Amino acid sequence: MQPRITYRNLPQLLLKAREQLMSNFRPTLNRFGVTEQQWRILRALDEYEQLEPREICEMCQILSPSMAGVLARMEDLGLISRNRMPEDQRRVMVRLAAKGDQLITEIAPLIDARYREMEQAFGKEVFDDVFKALENFIEADQRRAPAAKQAPVLDGGTAPMPRKDRKAPGKA
Repeated sequence: MQPRITYRNLPQLLLKAREQLMSNFRPTLNRFGVTEQQWRILRALDEYEQLEPREICEMCQILSPSMAGVLARMEDLGLISRNRMPEDQRRVMVRLAAKGDQLITEIAPLIDARYREMEQAFGKEVFDDVFKALENFIEADQRRAPAAKQAPVLDGGTAPMPRKDRKAPGKA
């Protein structure tokens, strides 16, 4: 059967690459009882010291509705602290708590060792090329106008109907 889409499935390929990559780190995270989402947040806070929840959502690719619960659990575990900003009580800043900082101190050498192993296995040049290619892809996509990401117009001048508005064949 001839596929109807001529381009390779890039999102699927990226997901597969992510899964393979994370399989190198999951045993370490599991050993310390840290979820992948929690680790992404801990890494971001280690790098930037303090962030607002919306910034964490964007940096860590976590949907906003999930963020409040994840941060609450992390605060209950003593990994982070949340404080309202004095100049605007509606805004909250998140930072590492002492326990979160200690956890990163313990995990960091293990994560770095795993990266070194992968870099040796793939070669430094290949490893650097992957980082560079992904960064270039993200930057190029961010420069595109939002209109370029809308549903394309089909031959005949109509845009495809959103999925929720489609009717099953033969139904009125």
